[in-house]
Amino acid sequence: MTAPDDLLQALFLRLKSDASLSALLGGAGLLEQATDNAAFPYVTCGHTSAFDLDTGADNDADQLVTLHVWSKAHGGAETRVIMDTIEARLADAALAIGPHGQTRLSLEFAEARYDEDLAVHHGMLRFRAITQENA
Repeated sequence: MTAPDDLLQALFLRLKSDASLSALLGGAGLLEQATDNAAFPYVTCGHTSAFDLDTGADNDADQLVTLHVWSKAHGGAETRVIMDTIEARLADAALAIGPHGQTRLSLEFAEARYDEDLAVHHGMLRFRAITQENA
């Protein structure tokens, strides 16, 4: 099974290797957690969960990972471009994570909106990761 931390590390490595995403984020915009002085735009990892859809029990072979895009640019275009770039890099990707097998990613949900309370554009991308164990 693939541990959530191993999956997040593999996702971040794949995203960091994308030159176009790095250019959009100004280089250092992939953060596990935002700090108070984080420069916009940036991407953070949100909620992750491991489960079995049939039983509802914990199961690291089936996980959901949510990535958050944060932007203070005028209008929502920057947020949507960053989201599209992340989706292109991760949707339908196959990741080799340790000796466990292959983890396939699929986009489950995407939303972009303006958060008036924080005065930022906020995008969310939720990916489903299913690991198939080596035989």
